[in-house]
Amino acid sequence: MISLITRYNTSIICVALLMAAITSCKNKKKTLKTETPVTISEDSLSNRCRLDHKSARTLSKNVKENEFIFDWVYAKANVEALVDDKEESFDIKVSIRRDSAMLVSVHYLLGLQVAKLLITKDSVKFVNYIQKTYFTGDFVYINNLLNADLDFELLQAVLFGNSAEFQEDESKLKPVTDKQNCHYLLSTERKRKLRKIQAGVSDIKNSLQTLTLNPDNYKILKNEFIEPATNRQFIANYSKFQQKDSVYAPYHVDIDIVAQKKANIKIDYVRIEKNTPQKLSLNIPAKYDPIQIQKK
Repeated sequence: MISLITRYNTSIICVALLMAAITSCKNKKKTLKTETPVTISEDSLSNRCRLDHKSARTLSKNVKENEFIFDWVYAKANVEALVDDKEESFDIKVSIRRDSAMLVSVHYLLGLQVAKLLITKDSVKFVNYIQKTYFTGDFVYINNLLNADLDFELLQAVLFGNSAEFQEDESKLKPVTDKQNCHYLLSTERKRKLRKIQAGVSDIKNSLQTLTLNPDNYKILKNEFIEPATNRQFIANYSKFQQKDSVYAPYHVDIDIVAQKKANIKIDYVRIEKNTPQKLSLNIPAKYDPIQIQKK
């Protein structure tokens, strides 16, 4: 367990970290198909969706071709967080350079700056301006806070409706044509091996990912991650898809983390701007105190 960490810190850093996740996918494709709004085709006589069967390979290809791709991104959002029954509301400003670094600024709704977070694939730096504390470390700290097994690659995928990198072997891909709800589903295994859940555990399985897809443009409507050994879950739902300022993306994201600590994050984007270079830096004031972590 972690001591000397307030639930206030936990709420802020959970929100900031999730917001910081908006960075690039592994797909190298530079062009994006022209997406169409969500429309559901139904048979007028049977009132059932008319969906043709798609192979796993076809669904996988269509998902990657329609992901949100950028080199830089700047976003503003209103965020509501519920972490272990503690509610917080924030405004967020986030600047990201793909596959490099992300700077997240957290503000109260009246404009008071609460915290900043700078994250890379290997490091996490966090400053709490209210409590005048800071943390420098890595994802171990975040996972201790939530008793979860998150990583940069998972987090970077979910904020704008992208998929985490998964196995391309067709034996690992399971397509489903859900005509009742008029969606395609694609179940996959992540390429990354899970960390050991506790000391002494050697049987580490791949985590599972299930994508629910809009049949008209193959945008992800729901992304679920499950750890088989613990049944921990990370679920993201996407809605309010809009075309704004050359960006087509879900402007509402609803994230649930189900682990020892439960968290719900609701994100409503106000602005999304891509490919404008941003300044990414975080200074820790000299008189701030380090956040102490102690494990049992």
